[in-house]
Amino acid sequence: MKSPESTEQAQEILSEYHFDYSKAKPNRFATVQPKTQVTVTLEPDVAQIFTTSEAVNNVLRAILAALPNSQLYGRV
Repeated sequence: MKSPESTEQAQEILSEYHFDYSKAKPNRFATVQPKTQVTVTLEPDVAQIFTTSEAVNNVLRAILAALPNSQLYGRV
């Protein structure tokens, strides 16, 4: 059985921790998103109208089709 002193020391929170990131492993529970997928947050008023990602993509594609090609390139 552990002595009361060792139990108290094990529960103490240190003011600073040093992690060895070379031993870190990927989180196996995190979902992996493809690099080509981008997540965008819509404002509530916009989200009421565009309820699916398909609806948003259709409108954005229509806007892109209406733009002259010179406006599509050179923007960051």
